Amino acid sequence: MRFCVAMSLGLALTAAAQAQTVELGRYAMTPVEGGFLRLDTRTGEVALCKAAGDAVQCRSAAIERSVLEQEIDRLAKENAELKARLAGNAPSLLAPPSRSREELDRALDYAERFMRRMMRIMRDENPPDRT
Repeated sequence: MRFCVAMSLGLALTAAAQAQTVELGRYAMTPVEGGFLRLDTRTGEVALCKAAGDAVQCRSAAIERSVLEQEIDRLAKENAELKARLAGNAPSLLAPPSRSREELDRALDYAERFMRRMMRIMRDENPPDRT
């Protein structure tokens, strides 16, 4: 809810001071009392930026930061779970699938026939027409 209010405020200020808004590629900057609002035109993020000594510090809306941190925590937990699952199944994932000798021989026979036919076609100037 706070983010929506901040976004609405940012858009209202942007519209009110449209003549003063500066667009620098991805970001649109609008002067406000004590600094400026930075609008990320790709993500819609609004941040209040203030000069602090030789640098400029920008702070996103507090509600958005907590939402992002929650998502980061969720993804970190999911990543840990997937790594644990992978570690438990690592030998079976890396081992080649078990195939019978007959299946292997059949695959090799197919590959050999393919290679012989390709070599024959390459040697013949006029390969026979296939219909």
